[in-house]
Order: sequence, then structure tokens, then C-alpha cells
Amino acid sequence: MTAATATALITTELPGPLDPRWSRLPGIAVDGSTVTISTDDYFFRFDSCSWLVTNWDVVCDELLSVTETAEEAIEQAALEFIRARVTTDPAEVLRIAWHVYSYLFRDELLPIAGLEQVGPAELRMLREAGVFMALNKVRDNGSIANVGPCWFFSAATGVVFDLDEDAGQQLDEVYHGTWFNETRRIESIKAHAALGGRLVHGCQSVPNQSGGAVVPYGASIDRFRQDLDAFRDDWLAAVRSCKVR
Repeated sequence: MTAATATALITTELPGPLDPRWSRLPGIAVDGSTVTISTDDYFFRFDSCSWLVTNWDVVCDELLSVTETAEEAIEQAALEFIRARVTTDPAEVLRIAWHVYSYLFRDELLPIAGLEQVGPAELRMLREAGVFMALNKVRDNGSIANVGPCWFFSAATGVVFDLDEDAGQQLDEVYHGTWFNETRRIESIKAHAALGGRLVHGCQSVPNQSGGAVVPYGASIDRFRQDLDAFRDDWLAAVRSCKVR
């Protein structure tokens, strides 16, 4: 792992408990709603300890009710809304992410037409994985600063929840595909403003477990993919085998 910060231990109390099996991944310890992450053991790359965030209550009050118009696309509204506030507290990022994904993958949206196999258990997996994925970071120029095991969504959830490859891939597609539903896509754009960007899928023409991250608007996707291609295979293999680099 590379590191440009002295931050070594992240501890926070989330609004609700996580599955204790997240402790199967290196560097994560879960005790009810208390999460502790050793940055030395968890991250493959940890070059930045700052994240662009907006308080979730502010997003709820000012953005979630905004509707797209012929003059302003929802992406424009999200971009103009994003607050230029940087936090150096990763625990704050985890707590904001809890609210973001609790909203996006809330049980009251079930059942999902065409995805009847996705139920409350799967939505909980999606919510919890999203919390950890929020610590990944892509810079404004598209370079990838932070990478943890949950970048590789399908592989990480497979390890934690004992999913076979097909089930893990299906969960991955629901996460990145926002349920293949335009209403959910719009919700995703607005909710991810709390984490300073939009969700970008690492896969290209076919699902290949490249994961993804919340990426700043305007970031170079070409640079993003170049960085991802450089590390994908080795670190994906490490997640699958639960090995530290």
C-alpha cells in the first residue's frame, strides 16, 4: 500500500449495525454499529485523506425534491448543488455514505419489476458495501487516489456474504445499473451529490468485476480507466483470496 497521510485507524459509530462478516476483509473490524478500519491493512492504495462531501440533511432538504426541466438536466442541478467542502475525516464519509445508500436501497422500493430475486437481504448487502466504497477516491484529473477491497464490489460481497460468482455479479449489476430504472438513476445522481460526484462503473462493454467509484464531475474517464487497468487484475485476485497485498 502507498500512503501520503498519517491516518492509520478509522473508527466510527454508524446509525445501524453492519453484518459482522465484513471482518473477513483485511483491515475491517465490525462490532454491531461500530466500524474500525486499519488503513495500513485495508487499502491497496491510500494516497489522499480528503473527500468532497455535503451533509446528508442538506441534500435531503435542498436537492432530493428537485426535478429535471427542459432547461436544466438533473446532472446540471447536481453539479451546481455540490458544495465545495472538503473533509479530512474518513469517519464522516462513512456516516454520510450510510445515509446515501440507506436511501438508494431502501426496502420500501421492493419488489423490483424484473428483479424479483432481489429482496431485503440483497438490499442490505448493497447498502453496507456502499458505505465502504465511499472511501475510494478519484481525483479531479481522473487519477485514482484511494482503492480498497470494496472497489471490486462483486468479489468483496462474494467473500463477505458467501455469494457464488453469478449472485455476486447480479448484485454488482443492480448496484451500478441503479436497477435498470430511470427513476432510480435520477435518485442516484442526486444522492451521490452528498459524496461529491456521480457513480461511474469500472466495467466497459461487458461486466468484468472492475467495480467503480463516485467520481467528480468533469474528471477524465480515460485517465480513470488507464489507472484501473493498471491495478485491476492483481488486486481483484487479492480480494478473491482474502490476501493482503
